[in-house]
Amino acid sequence: MAALFVILAALASGTAEAATPASPAVTYTNPVAEQRADPHIFKHTDGYYYFTATVPAYDRIVMRRATTLQGLSTAAETTIWTKHASGDMGAHIWAPEIHYIGGKWYVYFAAGSTSDIWKIRPYVLETSGANPLTGTWTEKGRIALPLDTFSLDATTFTVGSTRYLSWAQNDPAVGDGTNIYLARLSNPWTISGSPVMISRPTNAWEKVGHTVNEGPAVIQRNGKVFMTFSASATDSNYCLGLLTASASADLMNAASWAKTPTPVFTSNTATGQYGPGHNTFTTSEDGRSDVLVYHDRNYKDISGDPLNDPNRRTRYQKLYWNADGTPNFGIPVADGVTPVRFSSYNFPDRFIRHWEYRAKIEPNVTNLADSQFRVVTGLAGTGTVSLESANFPGHYLRHRSNGEVWVDRNDGSTAFKGDASFYRRAGLADAAGVSFESYNVAGSYLRHYEYLLVTQPADTTTARADATFYAE
Repeated sequence: MAALFVILAALASGTAEAATPASPAVTYTNPVAEQRADPHIFKHTDGYYYFTATVPAYDRIVMRRATTLQGLSTAAETTIWTKHASGDMGAHIWAPEIHYIGGKWYVYFAAGSTSDIWKIRPYVLETSGANPLTGTWTEKGRIALPLDTFSLDATTFTVGSTRYLSWAQNDPAVGDGTNIYLARLSNPWTISGSPVMISRPTNAWEKVGHTVNEGPAVIQRNGKVFMTFSASATDSNYCLGLLTASASADLMNAASWAKTPTPVFTSNTATGQYGPGHNTFTTSEDGRSDVLVYHDRNYKDISGDPLNDPNRRTRYQKLYWNADGTPNFGIPVADGVTPVRFSSYNFPDRFIRHWEYRAKIEPNVTNLADSQFRVVTGLAGTGTVSLESANFPGHYLRHRSNGEVWVDRNDGSTAFKGDASFYRRAGLADAAGVSFESYNVAGSYLRHYEYLLVTQPADTTTARADATFYAE
C-alpha cells in the first residue's frame, strides 16, 4: 500500500517515470501519387512496399515498389498487364490489388468487356516471379461467383487459418446498387461454398447519388476484424463506412458483423479534401504504426460523371486507435506534411488538444483532429517550428501575453509569428521526447499546468516533466 501512495504522489507532482509510445509518430507528404485511384499497397518480407492503383484510362495495371512508403511517390512505374483488345477484360480495368499467397503473387482486379463495358466482373492474375514488376503474369481468369452480375473490388484476407474473399456485387433480387459479400477461398481464384451478404446500403449516407457499398478493406487488431467499405457516388459524397466482427466469431454469419451507424471518414471543407474512399491499410517501416491509404480529390465540384474525372490522388495518414480498441480515422488531412499527436511525458494517456481553442492535455480524444498538429517551418523563420492545427488550418498553438496557450488564427503580424514559433529541443525529462522553447521568451517552454497548456520557465523537476512530450 505504501508503494501505491508513492506512485500516486509521483503522478500528482508530474514526476513519474513514463514509457515512450508504442506507436511513434510517422509523417508523410501528400499527395503521394497524382491520378491514381483505388490504391492498394502490400508490404512484403523482401523489404519492399508494392503499390498498384487504377489509372485514369482504365486500360492497364501498373505497379511500383520502394523500400519506404514515401519512396513510392517517386518510384518508377511498370505496366504489368494491359487490357484485351476484344472481349472480356477489354474495358474498365479497375481497382487492382496485389497480394502474396503461398509463395506466389496475385493481382485481383475488375474488368468489363469490349461488347459491354459495364459487364464488370472480378479477375485474377498470377506470377511466381520474386519481383512482381518483372515477373511473367498468367491470367487465372474470372472468379466464378454464383450470381453472374455486376461485381468488383475483390480483396482477400485470412483470419486464423481461413482465407476469405470479399467483394461488391449487385443482386437485382435485393435491389439497386452494390452490397458487400464474403466467401471462403479454396485457392486464390476459387471461392468455396455459398457467399453471404454482410452489408447492404441502408443509411442515407450510403445512398447519395448511387446506392453503394464497395471497396472492402480489412485490418485486424485487438481481437477484432475491421472491414472498411466505400459508400455513395464517387464524388464529394464518397466516404468510408465500417463493419466490425469478433475474430473468433463465425464470419460467414452476417449477424457477426456490426455496421457503425455513421461514416468514419468523410469530406472535409476546412482541409480541402473531398470524396475520401477506396482505402487499404499498411504499416510503417518499423511495423509499429498503422497507415491508412486512400484516394480523394482536392476540390468539391465535378463537371459531368465523376468516373470520368481523372484527379483522384493516392494519400497516406497515420491510423490511430481509441482506448476501447476501435480505429479512429480522424479527418482527411490537408495536403503537405501529415500531422502528429503529442502525448504527455508524465500523463501518458493525455494528449495536447484544443477545446474551444484553448490548448490543454486530455485523455480519450475521440475527435482525433482536435489533438493533431502539423509541425511546420516556424512562422518566425528557419530554425524554429510552428504547430498548426489539423482541423483548423491557418491556426497555430500560440502563447498569449499572459502565458496561456491557445489555437489562434495567424493574423500575419510579427508579434503573432513570434508567439507561435518555438525551438524544438530534446525532451527536458527524456531526451527521446520533445520540448518546445518559446522563440520570443527565452527559457520559457510549452508545458501543462493543471492540465492547461501554458508557457513557463522549466526550472524544476516537475516543470521539466510537464514540458516533455512524445510525438505519436
